[in-house]
Amino acid sequence: MMERRYFMRAAVAAVATTVAARESNAQEVPNSAGTSRPKLQAPAHACDCHLHIYDPARFPLAPSPRVAPTRAALPQYRMLQKRIGTTRAVIVTPRNYATDNRATVDAIAQLGAGARGVAVLHPTVTDAELKRLDAEGVRGIRFSLGDPASAVVTPAMIEPLAKRVAGFGWHVQFNLGKEQIVELATVFSRLPVQMVFDHLASPPLPAGIGHPSHGIVRGLIDKGRAWVKLSGAYSNSRIGPPSYPEAAVIARDFVKAAPERLVWGSDWPHPSLDDAHKPDDALLFDLLLQWAPDEATRHRILVRNPEALYGFARPA
Repeated sequence: MMERRYFMRAAVAAVATTVAARESNAQEVPNSAGTSRPKLQAPAHACDCHLHIYDPARFPLAPSPRVAPTRAALPQYRMLQKRIGTTRAVIVTPRNYATDNRATVDAIAQLGAGARGVAVLHPTVTDAELKRLDAEGVRGIRFSLGDPASAVVTPAMIEPLAKRVAGFGWHVQFNLGKEQIVELATVFSRLPVQMVFDHLASPPLPAGIGHPSHGIVRGLIDKGRAWVKLSGAYSNSRIGPPSYPEAAVIARDFVKAAPERLVWGSDWPHPSLDDAHKPDDALLFDLLLQWAPDEATRHRILVRNPEALYGFARPA
């Protein structure tokens, strides 16, 4: 009888230990579904190369038809870092701030040497402001043109601004939709800077890698002119989670062709999705296990490539 009670107590203790371990491993993050940590262990100095900070209490938003996420300031983003294990970050000014880059620059300052930024500018920007932004950690400018209703920049601004930032070694980042990559192909060929394409370069579905836009981006990569962010799986898949199969085809094609030209990004707080449809960020991070099964390739995508593109210090 005593032996039976001993085993029962041991079993109860084991269950309690398992539950406690699960609870300690859970991390609820605003604008993210799920609480589990990813299966993929992030290497040291892993970088999330695409996120946005919204801090309207300190930096008011600009008028926009685009609804801004809430609970999406730096303290909430730090919770995501803790959950998925990344330590470096690239903050991208979202459309809701128009050309006000103060929230981005402030977040860079708070995160320190492990952060860089991508700004949104108009050609009226002064040389003094460009120098200041460079000193504050900005390394590129973004053109988000996929939704004309909420766009705060225009295609006509691309070349003038690219020429202005070229001397700083900055890149030009594009978030484009539908046929825009095809329409802007001749512009890309003239730019004097590196280009970065958001969200797998978003080739229209169902064509995917068979669409001419994918070939254009691949051609720019082959010439050493472009990079692609392995991000936005949900915007490149109609089937959706857990595997986002259409996005997987696009990502694997890039990984096979040019792993040295890829970086990864969470796209937190996922501004294109409403609160009821936020993705599981641990699941998104784990997609790298399928997209880039080789550990050395993942290390390149998460650590070495961001060092090259954004100028992070390379550890001794």
